Amino acid sequence: MPAKKSWLILSHGFNMDGRASSQTITDKIPYLLDQGIEPIVFSAITGIKDQRFPHRQFLAWGPAAFRFDFRHWIANQYGRGFIYKLLTGTVSVLLAPFIGLEKLCLGYSSQWSWAMPAFMHALPIINSGKVDLVFSTGGAWSAHLAGLWLKKVKGVTWIAEIHDPLVIRKSPNDQGFEKPKNRDARFRHYLENQLAKYADHVWWFTEGALHYAKVRNPNLNTPNNAHGFMVLPGAEPPGGLAFSKPHTYSDKLNLCHFGSLANDRSLSTILNAVVPLLKKHPEARDLMRVHAYGAPLDSLTIAAIQNLGLSDVLLAHGRLEKDPVTGKSGRERVVEKMQEADVLILLHGNDEWCAEYIPSKFYEYLWTGRPIWGITHRNPQLDQMLEERGAYLSLEGDKAGIAMALERIWLDWKHQRLQNPSGEPIGVSQAVYKILSEVQKNKESI
Repeated sequence: MPAKKSWLILSHGFNMDGRASSQTITDKIPYLLDQGIEPIVFSAITGIKDQRFPHRQFLAWGPAAFRFDFRHWIANQYGRGFIYKLLTGTVSVLLAPFIGLEKLCLGYSSQWSWAMPAFMHALPIINSGKVDLVFSTGGAWSAHLAGLWLKKVKGVTWIAEIHDPLVIRKSPNDQGFEKPKNRDARFRHYLENQLAKYADHVWWFTEGALHYAKVRNPNLNTPNNAHGFMVLPGAEPPGGLAFSKPHTYSDKLNLCHFGSLANDRSLSTILNAVVPLLKKHPEARDLMRVHAYGAPLDSLTIAAIQNLGLSDVLLAHGRLEKDPVTGKSGRERVVEKMQEADVLILLHGNDEWCAEYIPSKFYEYLWTGRPIWGITHRNPQLDQMLEERGAYLSLEGDKAGIAMALERIWLDWKHQRLQNPSGEPIGVSQAVYKILSEVQKNKESI
């Protein structure tokens, strides 16, 4: 058993049911414990308090973040019924002028102010010598801001995990050097530079994100600056999934999408492909359904349903929360629905940042044993992983190719020959071991 080491983990959204930014860190905890790491976790009040180790939850000090955290805390305590609507509505009205002032003066994303209580409460713990290392992860960049302050003030060993790129590029020719006009984006640009300069180790989740970070910060991997590398985050079997349920063909072809939707990641892409399919195979209208779980429909999808007359084809189920009757968590309910799918839809998006981003849902999909239909944009790494696993693969914007893929799925389902996924899921243990091996290369880091 390795020697015990105490890590202070800064994670705004920790133990938030169904949140990718939470699962990315909470799934690592058992493996960190196995490696002799004794965690002390600081988070917002938005999640469930962990009882396995010290876990302190703090309200953010800014009004916008306070409102965000308060809403989730009330939902955890009382559900989203009358009490939730009454209390959150009252708090929103009372805080509205202060939130307006905060946006006018700073213009940062709402959770930024959580960095302040995280920093202040970390100081006495670090001063007492009880912490060997500070690990910031997010998600919300407030955790990294707190880590930066602690590094500058106390000189602690600091490692950082970047979920989504901090600098959002606009085109393939944009390297991200230009300082954005938006104040939040400008601060994230500054924060990435500070991470490259002051963190001991920092990692990104895709080859593309690491590449562009190195372009903007050539000091990465040079003496006295951060060591930067790439880690595939993976996922634990969602909802405690122990095995893949054998697939059975039903009287409907069920295409299922899980997760957030937006105009740049829209199910209208699928619906537009349904039209030529129905012209060639009119019987598909009664035999095919597109299911949307986890988020409200985006405006493009809503418009496509109305304009194309496909309200009977697309079924929106919304977010799956904890079931008070069965006690199943939202994550467990999601897994059940994933396993009922014939094909899982993975929408990548159409923005330039797709070159640096892989949807976290992809890693959960791999555990279900269901075929995946990926519609991707400018990400060879994701394309390769999909191809290696025998997925249906289309390119965003290729209307003809997407329509052909949907027809192929339809015919494969009709003849009961949907592609069986190949390859192994990507778990979290490999991510933890990669992080520890990189950190331990510098013996003075731990």
